[in-house]
Amino acid sequence: MINIVIFGGPGSGKGTQSAKIAKKYGLFHISTGDVLRDHIARKTDIGKVAHSYISQGMLIPDKLMIKILEDLMRSRVEETKHGVIFDGFPRTLPQAQELDMLLTTLDTRIEAVIGLEVPDDELTKRLLLRGQESGRSDDNAEAIRTRLAVYHKQTKPLMEYYKETGRYHAINGVATIDEIFDQICAVIDKANE
Repeated sequence: MINIVIFGGPGSGKGTQSAKIAKKYGLFHISTGDVLRDHIARKTDIGKVAHSYISQGMLIPDKLMIKILEDLMRSRVEETKHGVIFDGFPRTLPQAQELDMLLTTLDTRIEAVIGLEVPDDELTKRLLLRGQESGRSDDNAEAIRTRLAVYHKQTKPLMEYYKETGRYHAINGVATIDEIFDQICAVIDKANE
């Protein structure tokens, strides 16, 4: 069993790389963005709360996000038995600490944190293009500025948390999808030795 966190700014390629990692290593892919968008589409109570934050480029409150993740992990035990790729989670230091505690109760841990490092101007360009192609409401100029500011203030400090435990691995996120994937596989293979 191997658990991986994929980390990076909005538009860094987390979802694309997570899908490839999940397929190659047989991991269960948990995309908190997809989970939240599903709740929003189904107009659940969680979805209504999530929409009020996401539409403004803000993060979901830590306690709510932890609860959603814990419910998902506990309801998908069979699917998570080979490991999980956490895509878009954790996003704050309290979430990272809570995730470590949750995984300890499940008798497992995070082996590696993959950090897709991409400059802000490239992230903005990617997100604006994605918004034009997909129609995602949170891929507009104002929300992107907010998301990047939130990322730098709340999420980027996680790098230090994971560096201190030796689990953070920086990956150049400005390359071809396959070149990035090769870098990631080298990290995962070493962590899984």
